[in-house]
Amino acid sequence: MNTEKTSVKTALISVSNKNGIVELGQRLVGLGVEIISTGGTAKALRNAGLQVTSVSDYTGFPEIMGGRVKTINPLVEGGILGLRDQHVREAEAHDIKWIDLVVCNLYPFAETIQKPDVTLGTALENIDIGGPTMIRSAAKNVGWVGVVVDPADYTTVLDELKSDGGLAFGTRKRLSAKAFGHTAKYDTLIHNHLKDAPLSDDFSLTFEKQTDLRYGENPHQKAAAYKAPIAAEPNVLNATIHQGKKLSYNNIMDADGALACVKEFDEPACVVVKHANPCGVAAGDDITDCFHRAFNADSMSAFGGIVALNRTCTEEIAEALRKIFIEIVLAPEFEDGALALFAKKNNLRVLEIGQFGARDPKLEYKYVDGGLLVQETDASTITSDNLSTVTKMKPSEQNSADMLFGWKVLKNVKSNGILTAKDNTTLGIGPGQVSRVDAVEIAVRKSGDSLEGAILASDAFFPFRDSIDRIAYCGLRAVIQPGGSVRDEEVIAACDEHGIAMVFTGARCFKH
Repeated sequence: MNTEKTSVKTALISVSNKNGIVELGQRLVGLGVEIISTGGTAKALRNAGLQVTSVSDYTGFPEIMGGRVKTINPLVEGGILGLRDQHVREAEAHDIKWIDLVVCNLYPFAETIQKPDVTLGTALENIDIGGPTMIRSAAKNVGWVGVVVDPADYTTVLDELKSDGGLAFGTRKRLSAKAFGHTAKYDTLIHNHLKDAPLSDDFSLTFEKQTDLRYGENPHQKAAAYKAPIAAEPNVLNATIHQGKKLSYNNIMDADGALACVKEFDEPACVVVKHANPCGVAAGDDITDCFHRAFNADSMSAFGGIVALNRTCTEEIAEALRKIFIEIVLAPEFEDGALALFAKKNNLRVLEIGQFGARDPKLEYKYVDGGLLVQETDASTITSDNLSTVTKMKPSEQNSADMLFGWKVLKNVKSNGILTAKDNTTLGIGPGQVSRVDAVEIAVRKSGDSLEGAILASDAFFPFRDSIDRIAYCGLRAVIQPGGSVRDEEVIAACDEHGIAMVFTGARCFKH
């Protein structure tokens, strides 16, 4: 393996993304580098007045089959792959010129498959074959060849060639790793687009670094944010950030959870999140009223939290938030007056998500030692048709509406999760407890003296009647839960004894 500096006498340039390519060519020619190029790239360089040798002229073989075959040729691949200290005689025998630098990026497959109604044929025609072959060849022969796949690296390479007369091994190795990452991402996108089943036998993921983060969950943990290369539904990572400090790891996690919860609602809604759990949620007809009800549902927990809206953030909401400490406010858009008020709070992060609707069905991932867990997101919904009343007491119309509201929130509460709600507003939320009765205790305690006529929602069945006995004299009028316990009859009997209505959903909504 050659680890010494290598000179660059010949460069092969073939790019789909032509940003900066003319300046690159001009500076390479100025350094005495011969350029071999293909198709549109050669045309762009010639139009800039540069002397370029076409691949067809070099190989003596024309581009054929509509351009599908042009660079896959021994004169090209041999020039890239040949070891300068071992293959000189073979190269001379076959008139192979050493190619010292390969500048290449690939057909826009990702952009193509995001177009509406793209056909399989169109997608296949935008799968690059010759490009990945040249890139991988150059990246493999890192001892002798430099490879550049990112226009952001043009200046670095050019400056090093000018100042040092060649490329250092460290530079070539860094570019080689980046090149293999480029083709790996490309192949992953193709694989995921063509496979028939989302949960296929072979599972691949690819992401692009968006930014380094100050730290992870704690200051001693390094962290970074990566985004999907295919444009996704409006999300925290592609939001417009109007102001505020740089988002932290915890900020992004909590904001993502807040956005997921507020997407549960078609009507105006506000969600306040603290430490990955909703602490106040309200839905209704007016977004400003929803904000006030959601925030006041647990204003103590809301301190230092995140406020998510699914309608335009009004100036009135901004005026209220200006007086309290929160980390982030996110919404589809903001009134100008709201932005002007927020500007007086320099550290507040203001995220404009853009217009969004319900969460798109997709997969979600959790890493575990040795592998990856993959599941569909919980995009399930329940309606009154899904509810089965199992007690003598029937829920009122308002109780039923509050139970459906509460279930949407509960899907986003860490389990074991319990919440109480009334008039489309949460009263108390007991998240993430190892005992369901403890979660009930927290939710009831946080509800204060507001439980008269309220409902209680549980993300999984009650294994015993103890939770029902705990709420018997609080004023709660109805309970929604999945059902399915071997002691369902015991729990139902407890509700009947205390005059509480209970409905089963037939499905749970755990969130770990």
